[in-house]
Amino acid sequence: MNKLNNFLRSFAKEEDGAQVVEYALIIAVVSIALVIALQALGGGSFGTFINRVTACLTTNACV
Repeated sequence: MNKLNNFLRSFAKEEDGAQVVEYALIIAVVSIALVIALQALGGGSFGTFINRVTACLTTNACV
């Protein structure tokens, strides 16, 4: 039980996890901005690509 308490205390004090979360949020924001920009530039072809990827991931109907 003492080992568990020590682990939880050291885990709570570590700041590496916070940095990983910050980087993940930055990547998510950049990805969203990229998708929006590509939709504005590409129009229908990008939408078709997204629909194909969605179908592949949800129904396993990869073409």
